[in-house]
Amino acid sequence: MMRALDPLIDALPAATRHNWRPLEIGKITTDSRQVEPGDLFVAVPGVSVDGHRFIPAALKAGAVACIVERLTPELEGEYTVCTPAVQVPNAREALAHLMAAWHGNPGRKLRVIGVTGTDGKTTTVRLIAGILSAAGHVVGTIDSVGASIAGRETPTGFHTTTPDAPEVQAYLAEMVEAGVEYVVIESTSHGLAQHRVTAVEYDVAAVTNITHEHLDFHGSLAAYQQAKAMLFHALSTSVRKDGVPKVAVLNRDDASYAYLSPIPAECQLSYGLDAVADLHAQDVAVSPSGLHLEIVTPQGPLAMSSPLVGHFNVFNILAAVSVAYSQGIAPEAIAAGIAQVRGIVGRMERIDRGQPFTAIVDFAHTPNAMDKALQCARELTEGQVIVVFGCAGLRDVAKRAWMGEVAGRLADRVIITAEDPRTEPLDAIMDQIAVGCQQAGRQQGEGYYKIGDRGEAILTALEMARPGDVVIATGKGHERSMCFGEIEHPWSDQDAVRDGLAGLGYANDADPAP
Repeated sequence: MMRALDPLIDALPAATRHNWRPLEIGKITTDSRQVEPGDLFVAVPGVSVDGHRFIPAALKAGAVACIVERLTPELEGEYTVCTPAVQVPNAREALAHLMAAWHGNPGRKLRVIGVTGTDGKTTTVRLIAGILSAAGHVVGTIDSVGASIAGRETPTGFHTTTPDAPEVQAYLAEMVEAGVEYVVIESTSHGLAQHRVTAVEYDVAAVTNITHEHLDFHGSLAAYQQAKAMLFHALSTSVRKDGVPKVAVLNRDDASYAYLSPIPAECQLSYGLDAVADLHAQDVAVSPSGLHLEIVTPQGPLAMSSPLVGHFNVFNILAAVSVAYSQGIAPEAIAAGIAQVRGIVGRMERIDRGQPFTAIVDFAHTPNAMDKALQCARELTEGQVIVVFGCAGLRDVAKRAWMGEVAGRLADRVIITAEDPRTEPLDAIMDQIAVGCQQAGRQQGEGYYKIGDRGEAILTALEMARPGDVVIATGKGHERSMCFGEIEHPWSDQDAVRDGLAGLGYANDADPAP
């Protein structure tokens, strides 16, 4: 179906038309290989490849107009004379607005909650969704595991965090069609900085914490913090919806509070363990079966239980309860929603095949998350904690020794292995992690080991385990591939653990439901 282009261009916050004339287009694409006659081509500058290079190919394939950041010299005489073009300050931002307009601006028909932070985003998204569902609302979610539309799950598969803008807007449009009232979106720093979630029209912005991560992409901790802050600035720029206030939910105990709290919002709620927060936790009891706590709200205390394990999940629960409180959700629905979220794939996920020790798969891939995961593992056992992990290639180098130090300090045995080495030498990555283990006083062959094959590393950890121990494999979590060179190979930590346990004679299918 062809659509008029002018109304779509009118949706752009800043645009300069060149050689313009009324047009109709068949679709919008950023891939010149997918251009068909009558399409609009958006030239997006990528990390390694600039989409402006493919304008000639797009025109040859039949593109009738282009969205560009610059009128490229080698093509100026060709497409600025006869081919309509729209020049914009940021092509990624323009793409998000175009796709929102293409789908009828679905974010304006939903209540949109964004969750950002370094750790705990997916769990917090699921907790919020659980509460809203318990309150009788039709809910959708978009997170790093997948998308859920009114109860229908769509897994994302490989290495994905926040999907690109065309996918996000398509999901939102499906949600509107399905009668969804609330959508909860995991809003990563990449997703914010690359405008993947621009034009979703946020109503609530919540943060878990902001620590050291993704400095390979953002360049500095300050730039990373600024990317996260974009979610809170978006409250002021998003469309106003009748009777829907713009709400900021902040972690009073996190360093991010100092620079996020001055960002204006109609309503601002803080949470934490200290009574200075608007909502704070007290009487927290942690056990292998879950959490019991009381949350003090401005309307009084609220007791609740959660099957999630680990003290760090208290903060995720606090964030979710604060969001729910801002939406006027009844206390009994809040407690019921928290109780029904039993776990998320790859988040402290237990693999039980009848073995006499605990096996866990977790996504922890930052120093802070590793610290929390290992402390949680320590809470589950009086025996030894054996951790298997690596660090990704072509990503944040500074955290490698730091994570090695955390593992060496908190685990009894550390097995360093592969985690998406990409085009970096795996041995070099493992050596950098090992420096941190040595800083923690560990020696190779005793306190830590280097086994490049991740499957072999996991099997070795399982063979080391004695009754009552905990084996935890971190870094991959829900992901279903591992990258060597430039190729994604199928991979699952869960399958590797199950296969390892089967090889040791444990084959009882008793995994707890996530």
